[in-house]
Amino acid sequence: MRARELHDWDVSTAEARQLQEGLAGRVRLKPLPLRLGFVAGADVSFSRELGVVFAALLVFQLDKMELVEQALADAPACFPYVPGLLTFREGPAVLRAFGKLHRKPHAVIFDGQGYAHPRRIGLASHMGLWLGLPTVGCAKSRLIGEHAEPGLRRGDFTELLDSGEQIGVALRTRDSVKPVFVSPGHLADFASSVRLVLECCRGYRLPEPTRQAHITVERWKRSRMLQGG
Repeated sequence: MRARELHDWDVSTAEARQLQEGLAGRVRLKPLPLRLGFVAGADVSFSRELGVVFAALLVFQLDKMELVEQALADAPACFPYVPGLLTFREGPAVLRAFGKLHRKPHAVIFDGQGYAHPRRIGLASHMGLWLGLPTVGCAKSRLIGEHAEPGLRRGDFTELLDSGEQIGVALRTRDSVKPVFVSPGHLADFASSVRLVLECCRGYRLPEPTRQAHITVERWKRSRMLQGG
């Protein structure tokens, strides 16, 4: 897969915020297609010892939740850790992984934020613009916003609000298990993002594509660290 070239990654924190503000207006929220053949999960992990960001991208056939392809890549961590600007730290490794894919997914779930971001352009939204693909953010924790506690049953949710605007959803994916935070990235909307995450949750709190991507990237990072990089 080839991604679009939207901007340079060698920027200051001030320039990164300006880029986000400019790109946010290009994000489009619209329903995902009702039928999706292949869904990818993306996750990253940082090694402080190596100064490297590792990325894993796993593509699944949605109806069978069967792994059909995976890609691994890494990149130097050239941008500092700044909440709200993690795309500039993690994006290059993610794009390298996408560049290794042979099969184009119909949607991608990221372990991170989409629209639920101070400038409405978290990792899922930003990467969606680079890739030109529908993307969804499914985060284990909240970055911004307030929400009421959803009901205790799988599928129960409440709106995640920032200054009265809906930016995401607090979604219960397993009975009586703490919710995840779902927000559309690009070419997705709130309802279809929730639908996709629930469809991908197969007995665990996290959707299977990102859950497996997390396991894969952590295993790969440990292997690389044992090899000294």
